[in-house]
Amino acid sequence: MDSRRPPLAPVFRSLPEYVRHWAETTPDRRAFTFVDHPAPHSRGVHRTLTWRRLDLRMRAVAARLAAETEPGSRVAVLCPQGTDYVTAFLGALASGLVAVPLYPPGLPGQGDRLSAVLADARPAVVVTTGHALTGVRELCEGRAVKVIAGDQVPDAAADDWRPPVPDGSAVAYLQYTSGSTRTPAGVEITHANVVANARQALSAYGADAHPVTCVGWLPLYHDMGLVLSVAAPVVRGLLSVLMDPVAFLHEPVRWLRLLAAHPRVLSAAPNFAYDYCASTVTEAQKAGLRLDGVFALINGSEPVRPGTADRFHAAFAAQGLVPDTHCPSYGLAEATVFVSAARPGEPLRRFALDRDALATGKALPARPDDPRAVLLAGCGAPAGQRVRIADPVSRVALAEGEVGEIWVQGPNVGRGYRNQDRQTRRVFGAGFADATAGPGAWLRTGDLGTVLDEQLIVTGRLKDLIVVDGRNHYPQDVEATAQDAHPAVRRDRLAAFGVPGGSGERVIVVAEHVRAVPLADLDVPALVRAVRAAVSARHGLRLSDVVLVPPGTVPRTSSGKVSRALTRERYLAGAYAVGVVG
Repeated sequence: MDSRRPPLAPVFRSLPEYVRHWAETTPDRRAFTFVDHPAPHSRGVHRTLTWRRLDLRMRAVAARLAAETEPGSRVAVLCPQGTDYVTAFLGALASGLVAVPLYPPGLPGQGDRLSAVLADARPAVVVTTGHALTGVRELCEGRAVKVIAGDQVPDAAADDWRPPVPDGSAVAYLQYTSGSTRTPAGVEITHANVVANARQALSAYGADAHPVTCVGWLPLYHDMGLVLSVAAPVVRGLLSVLMDPVAFLHEPVRWLRLLAAHPRVLSAAPNFAYDYCASTVTEAQKAGLRLDGVFALINGSEPVRPGTADRFHAAFAAQGLVPDTHCPSYGLAEATVFVSAARPGEPLRRFALDRDALATGKALPARPDDPRAVLLAGCGAPAGQRVRIADPVSRVALAEGEVGEIWVQGPNVGRGYRNQDRQTRRVFGAGFADATAGPGAWLRTGDLGTVLDEQLIVTGRLKDLIVVDGRNHYPQDVEATAQDAHPAVRRDRLAAFGVPGGSGERVIVVAEHVRAVPLADLDVPALVRAVRAAVSARHGLRLSDVVLVPPGTVPRTSSGKVSRALTRERYLAGAYAVGVVG
């Protein structure tokens, strides 16, 4: 029996307790379904776990892990996307160990990061699958670590094993930051943190009172994928339908088909994915596709562009997609993930702000048709937590309409960074100069933003800010102008950043060209002139260099965002000398 409406869940201290609850109260309901696409044109092969089966597999894996190492040790999860990943992660939590959600070796461009994270986390055990076992063993060769194939642990391992009593304040897992601005660091997320953030997200998106189906392709090692596709469904007893990120990238209509196949769907993707769907899904693929059952589409993980939401909904309006389903959101790993969210059913809030005023730290309105206006999306209200805007230097709380660093306080904020006490005190222990402005410790997000009309508006990263002649310029703003300047500039595959110069900071743009046009067929000088002219006209900036590089050259983080910090490092090291410099 597969009842559509799960009963309301009591409050537990850990995710494994919720799994056990649903296994006892609704054992035959579907918990997780992984849709595999083994062939290029596959419509999908479904593999499902009921709550009873999930609980059994979780306890079997937990028993095996607990027998291999001491409580509190780290367990690295190096499973491919799928239900085995879910059982391995939950099994690590149920065993009283600390999970480290990662990915198996072979992910393009992420080999060095995987090795660095394993060196930092120093897991006692690595859990993977039989399919990935050989590659994982090769990766772990020479390390003092035990490798286990979770899917090969027999069900009988759970028979005589009893889970330890969970402590909500204990660390449940290490969420490694994606590395977009610095070396990846492991954020200590407690059992209480992840349960709190799952409940906050469910409430923010209206899934606490109404049954939804969670559909997602985001990788489960990423904070948003882990919370929305695992933690939130487990807390609420919802069906979670998973697919592999690579399957989405190869054929994005697969995601849309899953959205159409389930009632009241809640899903999430970064901004680029919505642009990708709008530009690549064909009219033939749209035929027969019905998206009127979509409840909420979360747009997060990178700057949310109102124009992207408009293009996506225009592309699929004929399929019944309602514009009010789009929910711009903001979050970060240090806060488990979700911080603020626009609510489904409400029109997208868009703000046209004066670019010159924004450069001086003021969010003043401008006409939307003004070519010098900056168009930003509102990311809603805080999701069960406190958010304040602070001057990052003086630590003074700023008024509405003033731009500063976003500070966060709530039960979802992690304990700190593993083995980085100084950085933990600086980031997780911030305090206002006037304690009455916001007593207690606050999380410094490193993100810049403001509040207007009770909406959080994210303007950029503090460390990414480009300062020329005392004026602030946001790199994503420059990048948007550059990619619109010429059709051969590959969208969302470019980085703008500042480097030291003789008379101040110089501004550089490193951009990939589109795959469809070979470099030899491009009029590179014309492209460079177009980019320079557009950036000069819109931002009053002179670009020192415009570097055109082949597709796949601009480095990205594990979550798919362009890494400006690493691009800058490579530029300064001369790694782009073989590219085309304008």
